Amino acid sequence: MPTELPVIERPELSQVKGTYAFVSLGCPKNLVDSERMLGLLQLDGYRLVAEPAGADFVVVNTCGFIENAREESFASIDAMLDLKRSGQTRGVIVTGCLAERQKEQLLDDRPEIDSLVGVFSRDEITLVADRLLGNQQEQRTVFQPAPLRALSDQDRYRITPRHFAYLKISEGCDRLCTFCAIPKMRGKHASKTIEDVLTEAGQLAASGARELIIVAQDTTYYGIDLYGKPRLKELLEQLEEIDGIEWIRLMYFYPMYIDDALIQVLARSKKILPYIDIPLQHADDAMLRRMARRVTHSETEDLLSRLRAGIPGLALRTTMITGFPGETDEQFEFMQEFVRNQRFERLGVFTYSLETDTPAAKLLDHVDEQVMLDRQSSLMRLQQEHAFAFAESQIGTTMDVLIDQSVEGEQNVWLGRSFADAPDVDARVFVTGADQQIIAGQFVSCEIVASQGYDLIAFAVANGR
Repeated sequence: MPTELPVIERPELSQVKGTYAFVSLGCPKNLVDSERMLGLLQLDGYRLVAEPAGADFVVVNTCGFIENAREESFASIDAMLDLKRSGQTRGVIVTGCLAERQKEQLLDDRPEIDSLVGVFSRDEITLVADRLLGNQQEQRTVFQPAPLRALSDQDRYRITPRHFAYLKISEGCDRLCTFCAIPKMRGKHASKTIEDVLTEAGQLAASGARELIIVAQDTTYYGIDLYGKPRLKELLEQLEEIDGIEWIRLMYFYPMYIDDALIQVLARSKKILPYIDIPLQHADDAMLRRMARRVTHSETEDLLSRLRAGIPGLALRTTMITGFPGETDEQFEFMQEFVRNQRFERLGVFTYSLETDTPAAKLLDHVDEQVMLDRQSSLMRLQQEHAFAFAESQIGTTMDVLIDQSVEGEQNVWLGRSFADAPDVDARVFVTGADQQIIAGQFVSCEIVASQGYDLIAFAVANGR
């Protein structure tokens, strides 16, 4: 639920049109969609409440990426439908990727859903709410084709803490990785103009954001559809000029279109953190071809070497998939050796999720589920050694920590993040500060005094700013 004021002030309302609760699931890109819908509902006169029980309606913004995400979405929808059956809410609106992916099938399976709103129809959420509360049931689904231009994400009601915000620079994806259904749900790649991104970034800064987290389905592809060539370098140079923003964090770097000029921008920037999230998925060439990743092992190693050499102190995050169809013991060991040699500071491992509407579902030699899980555990044990060693290597250094919150039940202890930590997916820094007054959203200069697994223990050596 939102924890602070929206990006733009809600106008004074002589009469609230209705109350609603909101459930946001899935990735940061989906969260931006949630914030846009929240902003539109607020501006139209609807009032957000914390608890679904008693609200006029509930919006569930779903994820449909892999089976685990769909199960979470179904569970949330069913919980809201239970409230409707018991008379504790009048209606349930389902939006987002699961709605886009399953469309009418979702209504067939759960006919008590009042409305389905597709990914590209999210800006019609107020009309859907009006119809629901007006008992107009003649149209229960709203789906539109993917637009040629990315939808605007301005005028958001933010549900992240005030001091950081996700900035989505493009929508959709032109990559046709054989395991991925995102292009079916999110359409082809569509960049926002540089001017539109800068306007939105200015709004986020004005609302209190000090860290911008750049997200997209494919960040390095930014601008090709609009300008005929990648323009991420130019965009980042202009984002750095926005007052109030102190950290810029880069996520979802596909391992293509990363040239020396872009690396130089990242290296000399005073605001872009030495942190890159670059999902690689595998290291074996045969697996990369079956995944249709369009990069090779040698190209990947060359890229990582150039990034390490060009950006001092770089923290690299990546993800890997175990058990992709046809993966042999030898190919998995090759990936393990790659991870062993690269010593990523941050790494997540997923088991392959069979998605029936993707090309990978038709491949032969699907891997046994237990084998996938065993390989996942083995890779994570290896990565844990690297992550723990990285944490230990930070002891004795002094760094800025962005404070996220105080630790409940503890005096003089706060939770924060270092340059190497994106929200929700990476490690944490526990900060003590003697008698210093520290609040969420401050940058605090800290000495790292210990590590605890993935996390760091720090002591504040200067007042927060």
